[in-house]
Amino acid sequence: MPRACKCEIECPGGCFHTGYLHFCRSEIQRSALDPAPHYGVAIALLSLVLLIVARIQLGESFSVRAEAKNLVTSGIYCRIRNPIYVFHILMLAGICLYFSLRWWLLIFLILVPIQIFRARKEEKVLAEVFGDEYQRYKACTWF
Repeated sequence: MPRACKCEIECPGGCFHTGYLHFCRSEIQRSALDPAPHYGVAIALLSLVLLIVARIQLGESFSVRAEAKNLVTSGIYCRIRNPIYVFHILMLAGICLYFSLRWWLLIFLILVPIQIFRARKEEKVLAEVFGDEYQRYKACTWF
């Protein structure tokens, strides 16, 4: 049987590689009219674009650890306090829809509480540094 990729696993339906992970679309039996892959691609791509925009808008305020450099309240941040976390989770959801990776739901059960924990930790730091200004901002935004 001909291979669609150069990996050791036969993938006549096409596959997607990220590092050591291999997602083979031929393993997924779907109807040609199944909208899930189309929704998955749309959600993943839109989320990726918005994640990049949010990261750019955050500018020099971005840090891996919770730090309060500047209070960014413009752009996407005028509606969502933690858009990078939100769009990261949505991007993974889109990927799961596209590849029909139901077992990745386990990742969500782990990832979502971790992202919420990280967001709360950042909120505490921002509230300590920016005080009432942050509380007013928090009252007008989602997550």
